[in-house]
Amino acid sequence: MGKPTGFLEYDRVTSTAEEPEQRIKHFNEFHKHLPKEEQQKQGARCMECGVPFCQAGMTIAGMTSGCPLNNLVPEWNDLVYTGNWERAYNRLKKTNNFPEFTSRVCPALCENACTCGLYGDPVATKENEYAIIEYAYENGFAAAKPPKVRTGKTVAVVGSGPSGLAVADQLNKRGHSVTVFERSDRVGGLLMYGIPNMKLEKHIIERKVNIMKEEGITFVTNADIGKDIKSKKLLDEFDRVVLCCGSSNPRDINATGRDAKGIYFAVDFLKGVTKSLLDSDLADNTFVPVKGKDVVIIGGGDTGNDCVGTSIRLGAKSVTQIEMMPKAPDKRAENNPWPEWPKICKTDYGQEEAIARFGHDPRIYESTVKEFVKDKNGNLMAVKIVKLAWEKDAESGRMVMKEVAGSEKTLNAQIVLIAAGFLGTQKYVADAFKVELDARTNVKTQPDKFKTNVDRVFTAGDMHTGQSLVVKAIRQGRDCAREVDESLMGYSQL
Repeated sequence: MGKPTGFLEYDRVTSTAEEPEQRIKHFNEFHKHLPKEEQQKQGARCMECGVPFCQAGMTIAGMTSGCPLNNLVPEWNDLVYTGNWERAYNRLKKTNNFPEFTSRVCPALCENACTCGLYGDPVATKENEYAIIEYAYENGFAAAKPPKVRTGKTVAVVGSGPSGLAVADQLNKRGHSVTVFERSDRVGGLLMYGIPNMKLEKHIIERKVNIMKEEGITFVTNADIGKDIKSKKLLDEFDRVVLCCGSSNPRDINATGRDAKGIYFAVDFLKGVTKSLLDSDLADNTFVPVKGKDVVIIGGGDTGNDCVGTSIRLGAKSVTQIEMMPKAPDKRAENNPWPEWPKICKTDYGQEEAIARFGHDPRIYESTVKEFVKDKNGNLMAVKIVKLAWEKDAESGRMVMKEVAGSEKTLNAQIVLIAAGFLGTQKYVADAFKVELDARTNVKTQPDKFKTNVDRVFTAGDMHTGQSLVVKAIRQGRDCAREVDESLMGYSQL
């Protein structure tokens, strides 16, 4: 440990965000990061405590505490402090294939489990990670490193989201020949079209994908397996197939008037905007037209927030976000102690921008949609919502949410974006490979395993676990790659 008293001497300092009124004028990342010297001080704040919860990735009270990748956080924090950036990069890459992604979009489970945060501010680990990977690119440490020996084995990966890319990266390093099939026109899956540009600029993805191509991975886009390309073709041509198609069935809202024109799933809305931005800088007008309209977003979480920020950038007249759950407390409750994940209210970038733009928080809590109101032409014109309250169900004895009589309210709305989560695997992919699904429509395997009921077919990521985090998808991909490698070689060095 280079600086035993660093956490006492230096305050937590992180990147500064562009003011909301300025950043809503563009779709670029909007944080100004620290100079290298200041970032090294942030590395000095790491206590190298006896039990580093930051890298544990444990499940405590049903929630993940610490990094699911088991990143060697205290080691590379110390290496940042001492200015040994190349070694810091090497330690970081031992556990994380894509720090250029996680340092931008991960909710920093490591920081929420940081011992330094028990009585003070946690170490700025996420920003240290960003500094390491960007320094590595600038100085050539992150250049392509193709495997020196090939095994002669072939693997098809279906889906190029974080889990699919992690599977491909790991198996390619082992020397297997990997081909990744992506149904969209660009590689990246959720990273490319599910996360807005202002959180993850797409040239960052392309930068890494180009390196993976140099290392020998083949990418095939516009290839919808199960539709355009038969599953049999992959099973005939490859030794193993790994399904990493995500949890891409959006949950619908079945309320009166659902057939109104102007209701869209959030994932389709976000994809349309990003594709138009990349194709034509929005000149082609192929995205949902929200300019000058009242937008209602159903659902909280990251996707709902992303819809808020995107709608504001597109010139929405107003933005309202409906959430079923009550507002979380602003500080940890006594029954939610460290190092559990903190169940506290988070005001994200989109909500910050709504407050700056419209003068109030866009969220309405403990509410749900009761009716979509249409005009005579079938166009959406308003949304009727109703308040919800927790009550004990007389039959089951469980607490359930029920409507509060007389609490109905009507909101102007010409556009509704449904961001209510996802329900699991798309059926046509599962049917194409004849893989079994569990009760939640995720692809079924033995506990903590990745092989499906179909010989030579494996699965990983959200398709296996249901909707989750990018960092967990990467971990799934890494673990799956090891199992695939063992099935090919009889042992694994991964």
